[in-house]
Amino acid sequence: MSEKRRIVVTSALPYANGDIHLGHLVEYIQTDFWVRFQKMRGNECVYVCADDTHGTPVMIRARAEGITPEELIARSHALHLKDFTDFEVAFDNYYTTNSPENKMFSEQFFAAMEKSGAVTVRKSPQLYCEKCKMFLPDRFVKGSCPKCGAENQYGDSCDKCGSTYAAEELGSPVCTTCGATPVVKESEHLYFELEPFKDYLRAWLPEHTTSDVSNKLLEWFDEPLRGWCISRDAPYFGFEIPGRPGKFFYVWVDAPIGYRASLANWCAKNGQDINAWWPGPDAQERVPPTELYHFIGKDIIRFHCLFWPGMLHVAGVKTPNKVFVHGFLTVNGEKMSKSKGTFVNARTYLDHLPAAALRYYYACKLSGTTDDMDLNLTDFVQRVNSDLVGKITNLASRGAQMLNKPALGGTLGTLDDEGRKLVELAQSRAEAIAAHYEARRFSQVPVEVAKIADAANEYFDRRQPWLTIKTDAETTRVTLTAILNVFRILAIYLKPILPAYAEKAAALFGEKAWAWSDAAKTLEGQTIGKYEYLATRIDAKQVEAMVEAAKVKPASSGEVAHESRASKNKQKPNVVEAGSSPLKEEIAFPDFEKLDLRVGTVLSCETVPKSSKLLKFELDAGALGKRTIFSGIRGAYPDPAVLVGKEVVFVANLAPRKMSVGVSEGMILFAGEPGVSGGILSPFASAGAGTPCT
Repeated sequence: MSEKRRIVVTSALPYANGDIHLGHLVEYIQTDFWVRFQKMRGNECVYVCADDTHGTPVMIRARAEGITPEELIARSHALHLKDFTDFEVAFDNYYTTNSPENKMFSEQFFAAMEKSGAVTVRKSPQLYCEKCKMFLPDRFVKGSCPKCGAENQYGDSCDKCGSTYAAEELGSPVCTTCGATPVVKESEHLYFELEPFKDYLRAWLPEHTTSDVSNKLLEWFDEPLRGWCISRDAPYFGFEIPGRPGKFFYVWVDAPIGYRASLANWCAKNGQDINAWWPGPDAQERVPPTELYHFIGKDIIRFHCLFWPGMLHVAGVKTPNKVFVHGFLTVNGEKMSKSKGTFVNARTYLDHLPAAALRYYYACKLSGTTDDMDLNLTDFVQRVNSDLVGKITNLASRGAQMLNKPALGGTLGTLDDEGRKLVELAQSRAEAIAAHYEARRFSQVPVEVAKIADAANEYFDRRQPWLTIKTDAETTRVTLTAILNVFRILAIYLKPILPAYAEKAAALFGEKAWAWSDAAKTLEGQTIGKYEYLATRIDAKQVEAMVEAAKVKPASSGEVAHESRASKNKQKPNVVEAGSSPLKEEIAFPDFEKLDLRVGTVLSCETVPKSSKLLKFELDAGALGKRTIFSGIRGAYPDPAVLVGKEVVFVANLAPRKMSVGVSEGMILFAGEPGVSGGILSPFASAGAGTPCT
């Protein structure tokens, strides 16, 4: 067996001045996939991150709220960590850049940069707001782009043409804090010169980034590399530069150093030497070497792929093995929009939908490239319902519940040849799926899993255990043993994507936390536990409610436009009150006598693509043969597999009805509140929305 790898992984630091939203989660969720996979493979892997806490925006917001910056960042830290935890993102250490470790490392890096001769001092023009009495950071000034003339652009780059420039080059600049027109003042600043490291960076980039990223950055190498301003004037919330009173490290200096500070904090808590995890100038050589990986968005590549490796190189600290760059998130094919309700905060999502659904959908879309990723809300509902619930989870739902019937006692049997071939098929894909995880081709994992699930469902339907259980319990046991073994293997493959789901699946089989190698095992002759629901179908109405809650609405008199993060999103349950729905037209008894009511057995029940209401039933109608019936009761059955094997009363002589999804050959009778179940109310049924008649 090969020696374990020692890996350090980071995600870009979320800024303490805002909430976590679905765009942020593209990065943290995919990083979590990769880290969990490495740990399942038996590698030593530490995932560190931190809140990015310094800079003028934090200072100004704290001042506006009448609290200290420290109070603001402590509050943000708690909220951010809660969001990440609820989305099952498992950091080994989630820290802060406002820490003693970060201050120490920032000063060490600066000393090395000065010693190298790469730090220069020069006066530079900057925009100054006389009303706010401060120099304005790039993102605190807007104006027209000096290259293309686009209005309302920030002071560092243009969203329309992509140009970068100095803030003082903006046309008609405005302070975004107070609306005043800033003036240009000269101020003495420190610069980290990159030109002396041009040859080093030119060679470093292609080896440590993807070709599209390195090619884009290398376009700048045809002319001298510009120096990077690494200081800011007081007032500024951050670390004061040693020997430079009134000057502070620019936030982008100490932010990436925060990765190392967070790791150092983890090492101190766990009795580890940081040089054994992230080698510095005093590190001893380690075999095999430590690996370091950064996951970032494409908007911050120059900081991570030019300035940061330059700083690390000067300081004698290991540079990342790879910088993994991803694209932006769009929603329904467009840029996230607050007015349309598609700029969704993490907490708003969690108020309406399960975290596992988004993790699964992101996995379906992430390909390890810098291409933008689209969250299509209709496709999101369909993909989760049809694949995760309908194909994959359905195996466990049908198999475990049937095995736990009295005739089988919850005990697995022995595989026959056909079942063993199916299980071996699932096991044979382990290394191919592992390769997809390693290469961050996460979208291929659900594809592989769905193919295996299709084969298992075809096997299940062909063996018809819902029928054989009535006449041949042991044959049924053999069938279910194969089905549940395949599901177990699929749950192992999905564990990095769906950790809580996998934990519940492992408990079903009486197992502890799975390693990747556990997929090679086959379970026979053991008793399983009681089935616990693993995933539920998403109703389009849940998504609609989330979008509505995310919309920014103008505040009216005496009304607050935004709810606080701490407030709960309370919704009225979808209940029809007794007597609130009027009776339909009265019918005579002879009309009722025309109905031919028969009893049928549910052979299969599944959701209908592109429908939030319909379920498709296949009934064994005895002498009448098989019947296909569509019924609008999906909202009452999050997991329609529970209906398989049940007997239902249906109207056998109802004229076939041609629908867009197929022909419905009858109507199943269900009991429930009017307007809820979508079926006919039956006098033979027990009370409760969507209850089968028998």
